[in-house]
Amino acid sequence: MITCIIIDDERQAREVLQKLIKRYFDDKVSVVGMAASVEEGVKQIHKFNPNLVFLDIEMPGENGFELFKYFDHFHFDVVFTTAYQHHAVKAIKHAALDYLLKPINFIDLRDSILKLEEKISLGHKQERIEALLTNLSFGEDIKNKIALPTMDGYRLEMINSIIYCEADENYTRIHLANNEIIVVPKTLKTIEELMPVSHFFRIHKSYLININFVKSYRKTDGNRVILENGTELIVAVRRNDEFIKLLTKKYK
Repeated sequence: MITCIIIDDERQAREVLQKLIKRYFDDKVSVVGMAASVEEGVKQIHKFNPNLVFLDIEMPGENGFELFKYFDHFHFDVVFTTAYQHHAVKAIKHAALDYLLKPINFIDLRDSILKLEEKISLGHKQERIEALLTNLSFGEDIKNKIALPTMDGYRLEMINSIIYCEADENYTRIHLANNEIIVVPKTLKTIEELMPVSHFFRIHKSYLININFVKSYRKTDGNRVILENGTELIVAVRRNDEFIKLLTKKYK
């Protein structure tokens, strides 16, 4: 039995989710506590030691992300609940945490619980939380790291060590400055959404490059970019003008 706590500042939202869980998943999930704020939620977590926390993001006072500063180790999984589709949701998604968009329906809740059952059996709770916090905090600072999903967890890699990313069907090959290649089980589009836009540019449907590693650009024989490691990549016609504008703006 999965024990859970619901943290949401809206009473109606807490009660709706509680009723959904009791009606459809009473044999799998037990709601042991509910809280209207992060502060109250922290107390509930310490009291009930749940397996799972349903956590609202947008709340007055402290938002949902503030919950994590109260814990050094995370013994619980988290499903975020939110009515807002913005950059934070992407960070949650790519850190392999679950989230539900309000109004929550049975199908989405069912899929989330199924995923959670699998994740609980596999573990990696601590790694997922750390990946979330890393991907939320790196912002535009090229000195920071990014959490790259792997087959069995996450790998933290310095952003300024990534030369370019290459699409490989449903996988992405991450090419590093030390000539190492990391294969991650995510599409290039997913990886692109994680990278800071001030340093990475999608030159082609198959390539996402770190513009800090651009050595030269050649118009002859098609539009091509040469990277610091000697790799030569084609720039798609439809991306060429935007790419040139980005280069001239950055290095003028």
